[in-house]
Amino acid sequence: MSRRATSEVPGDRATRRFVFVLLEEFTMLSFAGAIDALRLANRFLGYEAYSWTLAGEGGEMATCSAGCRVLLDTGLDELHHSDTVVICSGVNVAQHTSKKLVSWLRREARRGVAMGALCTGAHSLAEAGLLDGKRATIHWENHDGFSEDFSEVDLTRSVYVIDGNRMTTAGGTASIDLMLAVISQHHGPEVANAVADQQIYTAIRTDRDTQRLSVPTRIGVRHPKLGQVIQAMEAHIEEPVSPSRLAADVGLSTRQLERLFRRYLNRSPKRYYMELRLQKARNLLMQTDMSVINVALACGFTSPSHFSKCYRAHYETTPYRERGSTSGKRSEDGGI
Repeated sequence: MSRRATSEVPGDRATRRFVFVLLEEFTMLSFAGAIDALRLANRFLGYEAYSWTLAGEGGEMATCSAGCRVLLDTGLDELHHSDTVVICSGVNVAQHTSKKLVSWLRREARRGVAMGALCTGAHSLAEAGLLDGKRATIHWENHDGFSEDFSEVDLTRSVYVIDGNRMTTAGGTASIDLMLAVISQHHGPEVANAVADQQIYTAIRTDRDTQRLSVPTRIGVRHPKLGQVIQAMEAHIEEPVSPSRLAADVGLSTRQLERLFRRYLNRSPKRYYMELRLQKARNLLMQTDMSVINVALACGFTSPSHFSKCYRAHYETTPYRERGSTSGKRSEDGGI
C-alpha cells in the first residue's frame, strides 16, 4: 500500500500501546480483528502510531477456543498509566477470571490505565467492579446472565461501547468496529476508512448499531406485523403478553395472528413464545448462579412445577439436571 494519510490529527505522532490480555479459551476472531486494525493503521500512517504487547497469567502461552496457541510477551506486570488494557476472552470467562486477574485489573485501573474488553471480556471488568455505573456491552448470548450478575452496569445491546476510559465490544467482528472508532478519534476518519478498506470491511458500524440481525433476517420472513409481534415477545419475557393483546397491538385478530405463525413459522404464537422463554431460561441456568425458582420467575413461569414440565418437554431434561450438568463450569462462551 503506497497511500499515506493526509488528514492526520496535527502534531499527534505519539505511540499508543495496547496490552492485550489473553484469557484461556479466548475468541481468536475478536483478538485478530482488533490487533490487525492497529497494524494496518501503522502501515497507512507510515510510523508506529500503535504498539501492542500480549500478556496473560503465567506470561508464557494462551490457547484460544479453537485450540490455537499464542505465545505471550509478559505476565500481569505493572503497566504505564498511558497504556490501554484489552481483555480478550471467549469460552468460560467466569472460570478464567481468576482472583489474581481481578486484583491486577483493579490495581492498574487505580493507576489510571484505560480498560477495554472484547467478546465476553466485559465479565472480567465487571467482576473487578470496573464497569459499575458505566455503559457496556457483551455478546448477546451472555446478555441475560450478565444482567443478572452485574446489575450496577448499564448493559446495552450495541456492537461496542466507549464510556470514558472503558471500552467493550460484543465479540466477533465488533472488535474491528471498536478499533476503527479509536483510530478515527486519534487520526481522523480517513485513516479509519483506509484500514476498513484494507480489511475488505465494507459496512463500518457505530456504537448505535445493535448486535443481532433484524427479526425478519433471523427468522427468514419479511412480514412487518409478524416481526413486530416477535419483537414484543422478546421484550416481554418476564411478564408474557397474551396472544390476543399481541394481535390487537399490530391491528390483527387472534385468528389472523395464528394463521401468520402457522404459515411462516409452522407453530402457534403460544408455542413460539414458550420457546423464547425456555431459551432464556436455559441461558440463565447455564450462565448464572440463580436458583431454579428465580430463573422460572424471570422467564414468566409462576409455578416451578409448570416450568420444569415445559423445560423437560422441550429440552428432554429438567432444569435441575441442566444446572447440575454445568455446576462448576458455567458456560460463558459468547456464542463464537
